[in-house]
Amino acid sequence: MNQLPFKRILIIGVISILGICLSAKQKPNIVLMFIDDMGYGDIGPFGNKINQTPHLDRMAEEGNVLTQFYVANTACTPSRAALLTGTYANRIGMDGGLQKKEGIPSFIVNFPGDHRGLNPSEITIAEMLKENGYATGCFGKWHLGDQPEFMPLAQGFDTYFGIPYSNDMWPGNKRGNPVTNRGPYEPLPIVLQKKAVAHVSDDYDQALLAEVITDEAIKFIRKNKKQPFFCFIPHSHVHNPRFARPKFLQRAEGNVNRAHVEEVDDSIGRVLNTLRSLKLDKNTLVMFTSDNGGAGGMSMGPLRGGKGGPKYEGHMRVPTLTWWPGTIQGGTKTQAIGVTTDLLPTFAKLTGSKIPNDRKIDGKIIDGILLGKKGVKSPHKIHYYEVDGIRKGDWKLVKKKVKGKIIRELYDLSKDLGEKKDLAETMPKIVEELDQLLEQHAASIEGNLRPPAYSKNPKPILKEVGNLPTLREYLKK
Repeated sequence: MNQLPFKRILIIGVISILGICLSAKQKPNIVLMFIDDMGYGDIGPFGNKINQTPHLDRMAEEGNVLTQFYVANTACTPSRAALLTGTYANRIGMDGGLQKKEGIPSFIVNFPGDHRGLNPSEITIAEMLKENGYATGCFGKWHLGDQPEFMPLAQGFDTYFGIPYSNDMWPGNKRGNPVTNRGPYEPLPIVLQKKAVAHVSDDYDQALLAEVITDEAIKFIRKNKKQPFFCFIPHSHVHNPRFARPKFLQRAEGNVNRAHVEEVDDSIGRVLNTLRSLKLDKNTLVMFTSDNGGAGGMSMGPLRGGKGGPKYEGHMRVPTLTWWPGTIQGGTKTQAIGVTTDLLPTFAKLTGSKIPNDRKIDGKIIDGILLGKKGVKSPHKIHYYEVDGIRKGDWKLVKKKVKGKIIRELYDLSKDLGEKKDLAETMPKIVEELDQLLEQHAASIEGNLRPPAYSKNPKPILKEVGNLPTLREYLKK
């Protein structure tokens, strides 16, 4: 019997070891930029001719434009909960709907000092990737509970810098905090890791938020360039109130809405340029999307609706791009349906991480959609707009309440993307079929719920400013 010479065996062994080490280093980095309240038609790749978005335009030219990508739940808190856990927010009690704790107010979104938060028993994308050796960082708006047990460092992130909830939850909002039943709101903190290090004092500080969040995200990328990382950037831009830095406001001819969109474009450009300069671009998947339909002042392009209101396309279909040079072919357009809940299982596949198997995960694997593979089909034969809308093929049913009465509207999206012609009266059988499927979906969620977590003695992070610096003072230091 022939035997391999010792040296040859040794060489093969060394090559095998090097191969294992190389494959470990080749785990792709993931950067996920999640914009707040941006509309489907706000950026160049989705048809906007007014807002100047050269970096997003280039990202689309070098990457993939996803024309039918949806958030799983709308509004800030449920949208983030669904994305990070791969699970419908109403299933895990993070939308204020199906699950309510007796004696405690339940709102769609979290407020400062709120009892409710994302249950630490939930497994987030960050926890899943951290288990697989990833450095994990979150930079921007959290909004999944401001008590220590709910904040990013308790949910799988190694690094956090940002605001714990929406930028309108600050003393400048005179409506007051409905949870603490006091007005005005408590001071809006800037949190580094677990500690408030500054506060957002006025419109000048508000205008700095996109820049400082981008700065911190880039620091994280540079620090972790030699290991796989997950960089989550949930910007507070373009959420109201909108204030802009002078150079962006001037460039936007005084239009603060346009200035916000263009500063978001500047942010993604800075991140992509950092990846290029560090030669990380060919091993990094970058994804850009929004947390729900556009708020006032934003553009939904050809879509009907926007943030709030019935589940028309503009409410949940969001502008989405993916970029990964050498893996995603430039200039790709993907029409197959994808959903934010799909990101957890898809990132698991792309990184070789383990999908939680001890709980219901609503997301599906859509790596072909994110990577813009030719002829890719969506695993979503039926798509749900929370429990108030459903799409099967091109047929779309919208349920809404008008003067206490449930109204059902039917649209053919292949011919009527703007949802202008209601076909419910002429297609009653399709209405009945879709309505039954939607009722079954709602019932299936109610039959398999997981509770949120509740803090016994919640307190706002800041009650008074004290000696805490303003954001601009903090940055000067």
